[in-house]
Amino acid sequence: MRSVSMASGNPSGFTDLELFDAITKSIAGIQNSLKKVLLLPPDFTRLHSGAGKITAFLYDLLSPACEVDIMPTLGTHVAMTPDEIRAMYGERIPLSRFIVHNWRTDVEKIGVVPAEFVDEISEGLVREAIDVELNRRLLDPSYDLILSIGQVVPHEVVGMANYSKNLFVGCGGSSMINASHMLSALYGIERVLGRDFSPVRKVFDYAEARFIRQLPIQYILTVTTAPEGNILLHGLFIGRDRSLFEQAVALSRQKNITFVGRPLQKAVVFLDAREFKSTWLGNKAVYRTRMAIADGGELIILAPGVERFGEDENIDRLIAKYGYCGREKVLSLIQTENDLKENLSAAAHLIQGSSDGRFSIAYCTEKMNGDSVRGVGYQYIPYQEAAQKYNPGALRDGSNILPDGEEIYYISNPAIGLWALGA
Repeated sequence: MRSVSMASGNPSGFTDLELFDAITKSIAGIQNSLKKVLLLPPDFTRLHSGAGKITAFLYDLLSPACEVDIMPTLGTHVAMTPDEIRAMYGERIPLSRFIVHNWRTDVEKIGVVPAEFVDEISEGLVREAIDVELNRRLLDPSYDLILSIGQVVPHEVVGMANYSKNLFVGCGGSSMINASHMLSALYGIERVLGRDFSPVRKVFDYAEARFIRQLPIQYILTVTTAPEGNILLHGLFIGRDRSLFEQAVALSRQKNITFVGRPLQKAVVFLDAREFKSTWLGNKAVYRTRMAIADGGELIILAPGVERFGEDENIDRLIAKYGYCGREKVLSLIQTENDLKENLSAAAHLIQGSSDGRFSIAYCTEKMNGDSVRGVGYQYIPYQEAAQKYNPGALRDGSNILPDGEEIYYISNPAIGLWALGA
């Protein structure tokens, strides 16, 4: 494939025609030789990535002449429903072309990141080796080309999402997912968010360079914003070289990080019911705002679709059992509770989903009862009651003055950015 590096100077970003023309030219040199292709786009929780239309276009472009499989990079998430597939990728791709990744059963170990390396990059916080696992389909030699598609955006585990994360987490197994999430939680979410070369990214770089260079993988990376839900594509980077990811990181830091001039006393975050059905996903409202919220401040999460804690039964049970009890408590529990020790990604989530008492967190939903929500350490407000005061249809992103004179800071979609204190 021909490499692409495009950043739009237009505030509205690239048009679909410009996007499709760039992709067509990138693949033109090899298109006629392809027999079987695997597409790895994100799932419905990355609806604003622009990857849905890219996946649909690639299918239209390639499927007349070759076999095209599509495996959404679910990581720990539940499988997409047919309605979600249609909403994200359109109506034309047969549902039979979609493959479900299972992070617990569908993977094969391909290597080990040695303990000495992990010790060094974690500054001594973690001293265990990390197994590298991938979905077996990526190792299938019948694929001529594997296209990993996704958005570069600030991320709580790896610092900046995508590139090889889409493989080692999105198509990875429980060992890598557990180890990488705990490594990030121990290192500190505030030291990771919005940065390249985090400890977890260094683990992925190690694995990319040593264990999968022989695979026919190419990356299609986007940088987007979504003002008022309208997806704007500001950058497109296609190729294998890490420098393309670094260019996307630089652009995302410009487009996706919002600096606030003073700590936020009250932040109100809306979670689209189509995307966020669990606190496992919905806690992006916590991760992406925590560096902007004042000590003693409040975070109000409008979560009309949240109906459970975890994305699978086991993690849901662990969250309900132990709750978002803070870093020190979780680290203590790992030493004594085997079920938590064996599910370190859940333990990491409990650490990162807590404010450690620095600010309050209230979930506003009516699909879970108040006792359950309070039982994991959050405050609870019925959604309709909260939405009457903090009407998402009337608020604009940023500072708002309510009719009663209260000032709040509103965020309509925490998944597409990071908010932090700064100039």
